[in-house]
Order: sequence, then structure tokens, then C-alpha cells
Amino acid sequence: MAGTLTSKLALLLAVIIAGGALAWAGDRMPRKVGPKDKCPVCGMFVAKFPDFAAEIQFKDGAAVHFDGAKDMFKYYLNLSRYAPGRKTADIAAVFVTDYYDLTKVDGLSACYVTGSDVYGPMGRELIPFRSESKARDFRKDHRGNSVLRFRGVTPVLLDRLD
Repeated sequence: MAGTLTSKLALLLAVIIAGGALAWAGDRMPRKVGPKDKCPVCGMFVAKFPDFAAEIQFKDGAAVHFDGAKDMFKYYLNLSRYAPGRKTADIAAVFVTDYYDLTKVDGLSACYVTGSDVYGPMGRELIPFRSESKARDFRKDHRGNSVLRFRGVTPVLLDRLD
């Protein structure tokens, strides 16, 4: 009986945690990339690179797709150039594609590996992971330089990747 109660409480806790995990994006879900969606940074058709695709969704419902996390960060860190009139406060959600399981994950809480031997559509890339442990394993396996969180990515780092 106690084991059943414990398992029910564990299940309830898991449901509460999972529900809270979606709250960061206002219950927003990633959108499917269309065949005509172009990266606003480089102009590439994003649908050709689903394994690296990233997305920013705005509070007004607009969404922008990118061919990789690197271009998503260029856009995010220089909104005045790529989206005049928009501010980071207008952003409702950021999604990136986890390198290993190829699912869209919260880009704000993801970990990013820099300097690895894995290249994206635009060359050297920030490789995203939902889990820090998987990011660290990937960094070791693919000679990456570091594992960073969202706020650790800077324009200087992006310039070094180009």
C-alpha cells in the first residue's frame, strides 16, 4: 500500500514538474518550419536543415526560423538590425534543436557547445542540448571548447565562430 502511494505521489510530482516546464514559454509549442521560411540572418531556406533549426516566437504571434542556433543568437543579440522596433521583452519563446534527439527544446535553458568538430549549415556552430550532461559528453567526444548557457553567448563568441 505504501509503495502504491509513493508511486502515485511520484507520478503527481512528475506531472506538476512537466506542466511547469511548459510555463516558461506561455504554453507555446515550436512551429513547423515551412518550405518558404528563410533565415533572416543568412537567407538560407530553413526547411533544408531541420536537424539544426531554431525559432524565436514573439508575444504578438509572429515567429522567425533560423538555420542554426548561431544565426538565432545573431538575431537575438542584434534585434535592432534584424527586427527594427522589436525588443527582447517582445519575445515569448526560443526553441533550438537538441543535437542528439532532434527535438525542439527551450533555447533559454539549453546548453550550447562551442568549438566542436561538428559543423552546421553555416559552418562552425553552437550545438544545443537539453541536458548539461549530454552537452559535456558531446564536448569531450567532439573536441568542443566549452559548454555555455544562453546568457553566456556573446557577440564576440559569435564573431569567433564565423
